[in-house]
Amino acid sequence: MHGLPLKTKPDAAASIASALRTVTTEQAGLAALGAALDNGLSAAFAQAIDVLSAIRGRVIVTGVGKSGHIGNKIAATLASTGTPAFFVHPAEANHGDLGMIAKDDVIVAMSWSGESAELNSIVAYSRRFSIPLIAITAGENSALAREADVVLALPRVPEACPHGLAPTTSTLLQLVIGDALAIALLEAREFTPDQFRTFHPGGQLGAKLMKVRDIMHKGDRLPLATAGSSLRDAIVTLSNKRFGCVCVVDNDGRLAGIVTDGDLARNLDRNLGTLVVDDIMTKTPKTIDPETLTGEAIAILDEKRISALVVVEADRPVGIVHFHDLLKVGVA
Repeated sequence: MHGLPLKTKPDAAASIASALRTVTTEQAGLAALGAALDNGLSAAFAQAIDVLSAIRGRVIVTGVGKSGHIGNKIAATLASTGTPAFFVHPAEANHGDLGMIAKDDVIVAMSWSGESAELNSIVAYSRRFSIPLIAITAGENSALAREADVVLALPRVPEACPHGLAPTTSTLLQLVIGDALAIALLEAREFTPDQFRTFHPGGQLGAKLMKVRDIMHKGDRLPLATAGSSLRDAIVTLSNKRFGCVCVVDNDGRLAGIVTDGDLARNLDRNLGTLVVDDIMTKTPKTIDPETLTGEAIAILDEKRISALVVVEADRPVGIVHFHDLLKVGVA
């Protein structure tokens, strides 16, 4: 049997009401976790960060059932934010994977009740070889908590399941406390976007962590015009370079303004052949630093509703980045 049949056709209003109850229940759980972090949980959390940041090895996350699924995610988040970590299933640990855990490591064991029998062997192993053990549990006086060096005692909160059985609010709290550990460690280590990019080279996230310098057009590709030069010449440059704009520089090479397709359109009623670039240029163009992340560049383009940004260093244009460049690398 693949699932219990529905007794009646789902009622839309009832389904929405159920969803709202779930959200409300889980929000209350998060509020309880926040209150705990403001009180008794704060000292244990700080102690956990001290333990995790001091180790020379890796963080071993373990748990069974839904706690195990959450533990897998927490291990992945730790690993991707500068804290070497992996997940060990307690059942596999009983069949040889305990050998993956070294004395320089720390174990983070997750169990809502703290009484999961499957964790017994890995907990005993941690005690035998003096491997630090951090427990994430709502069972403050449980078997797991009694053995742990640090206990992150989560508040006991109602599950969103109307029967109080399906792990819902409980797994959410486990996930959030795991994320909190990862981000606190990230900040303590001053983990940079460049380091983050090292662990996320692929996909849109990797693209957003590239820098403008990596994709900007420069050198001969840069559309330039000197202040005081004829608008006719600037239009030729605009047409040849095909960025929809020309950067206007003064005699010292500093950015003085920009002439865009829009500026030309707004001045079609004038005799463009008699004008110089200064007559129609925008004197305060949007600029960006070459070290800016491409993810931020696309956000600026979206916010300002423009198609290109002038890249400047020491007030001098050194490149140009176009919306199409960001599309090509997969940022947008």
